[in-house]
Order: sequence, then C-alpha cells, then structure tokens
Amino acid sequence: MQKVRIRPRQRRDGCFKWFVLLCGLISMTFVIWFGWNRYVPNNTEEKPQFAVEHPVIVQGQVMKEGAITENGTVKLPLPVLQQASLGLKDSIHYEQKSGTIVLTNVDKVLRLKTNLLTATMNSKPYDLNVAAEVKADNVYIPVTPLEELYGLKVELNEATQIVTVIPAGEAVQRGKAGQAEVVIRHEASIRSPIAERILPGKEVRIWGEADGWYRVQSAQGYVGYAAKDKLQLANVEQIELPEREEPFVAWKVMGSKINMTWEAVYNKNPDISKIGPLTGVNVVSPTWFELIDGTGKISSKADKAYVDWAHKKGMQVWALFSNGFEPERTTSALADADKRFYMIQQLLAYAQMYKLQGINLDFENVVTSDKANLVQFVKELTPLLHEQGLVVSIDVTPKSNSEMWSKFLDRAALGEVVDYMIVMAYDEHWASSPKAGSVASLPWVEQALVKIMEEDKVPADKLVLAAPLYARLWTEKTDETGEVKVSSKALGMDAVARIVKERNLKPVFDAKTGQNYVEYTENGALQRIWIEDAVSMKARAALVMKYDLAGIATWQRTFQSDSIWAIIDDSLDKRP
Repeated sequence: MQKVRIRPRQRRDGCFKWFVLLCGLISMTFVIWFGWNRYVPNNTEEKPQFAVEHPVIVQGQVMKEGAITENGTVKLPLPVLQQASLGLKDSIHYEQKSGTIVLTNVDKVLRLKTNLLTATMNSKPYDLNVAAEVKADNVYIPVTPLEELYGLKVELNEATQIVTVIPAGEAVQRGKAGQAEVVIRHEASIRSPIAERILPGKEVRIWGEADGWYRVQSAQGYVGYAAKDKLQLANVEQIELPEREEPFVAWKVMGSKINMTWEAVYNKNPDISKIGPLTGVNVVSPTWFELIDGTGKISSKADKAYVDWAHKKGMQVWALFSNGFEPERTTSALADADKRFYMIQQLLAYAQMYKLQGINLDFENVVTSDKANLVQFVKELTPLLHEQGLVVSIDVTPKSNSEMWSKFLDRAALGEVVDYMIVMAYDEHWASSPKAGSVASLPWVEQALVKIMEEDKVPADKLVLAAPLYARLWTEKTDETGEVKVSSKALGMDAVARIVKERNLKPVFDAKTGQNYVEYTENGALQRIWIEDAVSMKARAALVMKYDLAGIATWQRTFQSDSIWAIIDDSLDKRP
C-alpha cells in the first residue's frame, strides 16, 4: 500500500499571521495619523506672505491689486473700488484718454484728473492733498474723497502695511478672545500653520463661517481661521453712512398728478396771446435746447415771455433738451467728460437765466454702444440740477429690439437717477409703417408701462405716461401689381374731427385698440383713422390711476382740441 504524504500547514498559518500583523500595523498607523491630524494642533507659526507691498482686504478677501501710499495717504486701485461688494462700480468713471475721473453720488459730482491736485465738487474748487495717478496700468484714487462721498472705512496698519476697506452701512460682527489666547490659522484646520495669536480680551472681525471655523481678520489686518468654540461674539461694528445734505424732493402736485404737455418749438416760439386755457395742465415743456455739434455746444430758442406767461398761469417750465436725433454728434459729445460737463454748464446757465423749474431730456436715435455714456451723463447732470432746485426727467420709448430707438436706453439705471421717467407710449404704428394701425392702442400702452415697472424696476411714482394728441390718416391703395401700398400723415384732434363731420362718418368703437375708428374711400384708396379723442384720453388717464403713476404728458399742445384738457384733468381725479 502506498503511503499518503500530508503537507504541513505551518507555513500557511505563518503567512496568515504575518498578514494579520501587517493589517494591524496599517490600521494602527492610520489611527495614529488620523488622531494626529484631528487632535494634535500644528504649532508652527508662519506670517502670511503677500505679492504686493500694500495688500488690500475687502470683506475678508485679499484683492489681487494692492494699494499705494503717498505722504501717509492711501490710494486705492480702481479694480478694487469696482468690486461688487463695495457697491461703487457704477459710481466711479475713468476716461483713459483724458485722465479724467468722475465720482458721483446722489447729490455730488467730483471731477479730478490724474497727476493734478485741483478738482471740482459740484463745479466748485476742491483741493486734494495727493493726486490720483496711473501706475503699472492701474488708476489709483486717494481715499479722502472716497471717504467723503461714499463713507468708505479705510484702515492702514503701519506694522503690516495691510489696507482694510469696508463699505458704508456695513454691519460687521466682532469676536473676542476670552481668558485664553486664540490662534488664527491660514486654513480651517488645526494642522494649518498659525498666522497670528490673539491675546485674551483682544478682538477680531468675523467675515464668515464654515465647518466649525470663523473666517476672521485681526487688528494687524491678517486674515485666517479661528475655531468657533474659542471665540466669544462681541459687539457689531456699524460703519457709518456719509453725512448727506437734505435730499432733493422732486416737485409734484399735492393730492393730484403731473399733467404736462410739450410745446413743440421749431422755428419760433408760439404767440402766447393765442394759447387758450390749458385746464389742469401744470407743467409745460418747450422744446428749446438742442445739441448742435460733437463739442457739446447747445443751441437755445428759450423765450422769457413764454416762461412769464406759464408762471402766471401757475405752470412749471421743464425745458426740453434734445440730442437733435443725430447719432454721430451724440456719440462725440457723450464720450468725453469735458464735453459732458460743457453741456451741463450750459443747461445750468440757461435754467438760471430763464428761471426754469426743470430739464426734460429727450435723446433719440442713439447707437446702442452709447448706452453707458448716456447714463454717465445723466448721473453727472442730475446732482448739479438738483443743487439748483431743478427737476430732472427723461423721455424713453417702450421697450423693443430697435437698436437706435430703444436698446440704447438703460431704463433700470436711468430710473435710479432721474426724478421722473416719461414713457413716450406712441408710434406703435409709425409714419412709414408698412401696416396701418393705431398710433398707440391701449393694450400696447399698458404692456409698455408694465414691462418697465416689472423688468426694469422703475417705481410707478416715477413714471409719467406720455400720450399722443394726434392720430394718423392711413391711405391704403392697391397698385397695378395688386400690392397694397400704405402711407400716412399725422393729424391733430380738430383735423380728425373735421374729417368725421364733413364726411358724415360714424365712429365705431374698436375693442382691440380701445379707440374709436373710422374708414372711408377716396380716389379709390381706403382711408383709415384710429381716433384720439375723449374716449382714448379717458382710457389713458385710467391707466395712470390704475397703476398710481406720477402723471400724464401729451405730445404736443398744438395737436389739441380745446375740450381735451378738461377731459384729462377730470379723468386724473377719478379712480378706476
């Protein structure tokens, strides 16, 4: 019989023991490593290092660009000032070509130039201790005017040369070390090196928190992380808002609405002796001022006799300033700070000379690329007009995709600056429209108002609805090819009434437009009119009351019928 050999098992058992031992060692190493990282703090101290000489801290974040100093005065770089957290992006305007810097707020306009100590605040001399400058392609602005206009809190730590910037109105929670010191680490981990030790009783600013750590900033300016359980919450540091003069309050009729009409002045002013009663009208806007070239020069047709007549009738005069609807001269005049200031100086002089109460801005046919410059002009203009007690209004079209008539208007930005925004809710179907239709159907008008209120957040009490006093007589004629050719001409209210009377027409109400409508045939062509009359005016006034708008405006006085003023006035006293 053959014997069976049995292999010893000791070898396999030995390998298994070594495997278990190895696993144990790995587990023990992991436990030690985990415990070390979780429970054993890093006591290495490393001061933060910065790439610039004067690092800037905004809300606990180190900015890419640093500050510079001159004679102990800090100058902040423009990219830092344009950080969203400071809220100044749209308030500081720099023009590289001329080296001009314009700072604006609700009641001040400060103009300064790089490398000059002279400046103007609302056209008055303003002295600087140090000048703004350009260095390494960055613009640096001294903090003194920034503190004055915007209330920025700017701190320079002499030891670390760190600059801390906090916006006005900010409420900053502070924390305090208790009876034991608190360490600030570079990262939110006890294994991160120590940036600074905070002695008992000393405070830090708290900029945020995450995962059991506060993001803090010490009095030295260093930013890092402190364990939440090591800090006591202290007081809230409130950064004061800058002192303001008494705010300008735009004129309005107590208990009533603005009722404005434009006075279209083309070649000469109207004979005031022939202007009948304008019942209820409390503002007239004569089209007197026009930009005539790219230098910013303004022509004037202003008439003192007209102003005196209006004042005797108890009406305010908000003279209109137009860009002449000429895009090239508009681009040139708006693009340069000195030209914008030249326009403003002329308007201020005219307003004082003729004892005006307001300026109405009417910029049309403007290229879309001028959008920001138009806003800048209005921001520079408004505080200076307010200082002289003048109301600022601007005319805007309903929103559309038209490059030259709508898209250049930043209604949201303009609405934050002006006193009133006048919505020119007409020319739904314009003079050369390929299709006949209403100048301003009621649904279209209402939609135009709602879009500006909802999409651009312009408050209703700043909006004035501008309504047409004219209609268009549309001619539709079929040519020899069978194509219908459409043409039109504008007619005032009395002219339309004469056509209706002479042709014995019977207007019918068009529910789609909210207007009366007539049509007739002449010389083989269809003639159509969507009528502006008491019916349409009452409906427009009802929109003013429905949305509690600031008022109504009408283009233009000479298209009137004598009875329309009383109708508008009565309608503005009625709730819908």
